[in-house]
Amino acid sequence: MPRIKKEPFLPPFEARNLAPFRKWIGQVNRQTLRDDAAAAFTNAAVVLPQAIAFAAIAGLPPQYGLYAAMVTPVIAAIFGSSWHLVSGPTTAISVVIFATLSNIHEPGSAAYIQAVLTITLLAGIFQLLMGLVRLGQLVSLVSHSVMVGFTAGAAILIALSQVSGFLGQKLPRPEHIDAFLTAIWRALPNVDPYVFSIAFGTLAVTAACKRYLPKWPNYLIGLIFGGGLAYLLDAEAHGVQFVQSVATGVPQFSAPEFSLEALRTLSSGAFALALIGLLEAVSIARAIALKSKQPLDSNQEIIGQGLSNIGGSFFSAYLGSGSFTRSALNYESGAKTPMAALMAALFLFIILIAISPFIELIPIPAMSGLIMLVAWKLIDFKEIRHILISSAAETIVLLVTFFAVVAVNLEFAIYLGVILSLSIFLRRSMKPGLPINVPNARVSGRPFMSPILWNLPECPQAVFARLQGSLYFGAVEFIEKEFRRMEEERPGQKHFGLMLDGAVGVDLAGADLLVQEAKRREARGGQLYIGVRYPPIRRQLARFHVPREIGRQHIFRRKTEMLPKLVANLDLDICATCTTRVFRECPKVPDFGVNEADQGVAVDDEAAAGDTGQDAVRELEVSKSG
Repeated sequence: MPRIKKEPFLPPFEARNLAPFRKWIGQVNRQTLRDDAAAAFTNAAVVLPQAIAFAAIAGLPPQYGLYAAMVTPVIAAIFGSSWHLVSGPTTAISVVIFATLSNIHEPGSAAYIQAVLTITLLAGIFQLLMGLVRLGQLVSLVSHSVMVGFTAGAAILIALSQVSGFLGQKLPRPEHIDAFLTAIWRALPNVDPYVFSIAFGTLAVTAACKRYLPKWPNYLIGLIFGGGLAYLLDAEAHGVQFVQSVATGVPQFSAPEFSLEALRTLSSGAFALALIGLLEAVSIARAIALKSKQPLDSNQEIIGQGLSNIGGSFFSAYLGSGSFTRSALNYESGAKTPMAALMAALFLFIILIAISPFIELIPIPAMSGLIMLVAWKLIDFKEIRHILISSAAETIVLLVTFFAVVAVNLEFAIYLGVILSLSIFLRRSMKPGLPINVPNARVSGRPFMSPILWNLPECPQAVFARLQGSLYFGAVEFIEKEFRRMEEERPGQKHFGLMLDGAVGVDLAGADLLVQEAKRREARGGQLYIGVRYPPIRRQLARFHVPREIGRQHIFRRKTEMLPKLVANLDLDICATCTTRVFRECPKVPDFGVNEADQGVAVDDEAAAGDTGQDAVRELEVSKSG
């Protein structure tokens, strides 16, 4: 007997995991560099105020947000899989970091900063380990409907967060939707005309440029227009806010704390942050990949995220993840390769070193108008409509995920989306098909077909069914109910021929069900006959001792072997009065009009039972030669 090759407990590490950039580096040319540079400059201008704001949310000095915006995306782009994902500081990660550590240390203190860098290192290690053991496959549990709903919900939140930039008034966070809507209603009579003009003008010019001049750097043009309009209106004199200047500096080397006390205190929080960061990054990467049509390696993306946070923790960068706003802006700005993310970090560094005074010319409302357009482009209205009209289950998943994003938070929505997707998958796998088949005497070779669709008679003593799905613990209850239903509807058919498809997987609970059914059929005066052609399924049955329990004589490779054994155990008194003549092996009784040429052995029809045409011909030849 040939030895069965066992799969390793952990998948082998491949050298290409450390050099994924080889897949895209050869595509870099003069044109892609121009496109990437335009997208990178726009991204650098947008991330500058965002990084400062996110650092404040996390309880850190501004420079730590800037360091995260410069170091993290470079490593993630080099070692990740997505060509458009831009990593760095995010709102969600910043909020969770503050909630995790603010009760331990004083925000902004040296001990707090040390704890932030340590938890960043630990989270990066967790992420790297998850990528190395290929847990990225779990992300496939997030269905397409979850991604569409998640993206649309996140786009709404992004758009709502920019409303204050249009009104010129401070508003609550859009996550607190009641307070947010109330504040907007109260703010409408007092809209700042200068702020609104700059924001709306930037939005309109960018949208028009994108529509009529798609090859131009429309987002950059929009920012320039917004800055020029603010200058003409003397907006600063009328209270319009501009991007603030920041202290220049190079990311400083830092050493996270490695004490056992710190590891024990921060490990649980680091693991939660690692999961949240991965779900954010991979979900965003998949959402952008749906638009760009780029194949995505989730495991490689997880490795890239882990390495980016490990490396960032040694250069004063706190935990980062994928950014919806910057990733979408990167894609919509025409980025072609991960060079855009690398150049964005470089431009941000240059801005901080050389031209930081020019950053002060960018009005905040102009950035709000730009981000508002990005949010609008994130919503895939065509795909949403397709889901709404095609599938009730997927519609529920989409709507629940969407409202969870808007009403609760991004992380909860992702968790909920995974649970819903997994529930739908399990619900379908727990109800495998079990169609009844009978030989069709009207067709040469008598293939097994549906008695309902083809109006075919059944053997009064035997029933045949094909299991189309996995025979595992989750489906056992449903399959057992189907067995009992067949038994009640066909009380005289005591013999049962069960064919197992090649896609069927059998576990211990499924094997026990087969043994119980065999004993039950035997107690009623019948037998269970199992037809299983595929060696992997036969090995599974042998592993769980099914042949020993029910008898090897009840397990067959082909129906041509099963039918003679089954017919030999039929009640001859019933056969004497039977007029169906279902099998060629039926006892010799008066001919009821079936031609000898049609009395072939029953074989599967390719369309009706799933066997290939070659298998059917082979079975027929074997039966005739016998």
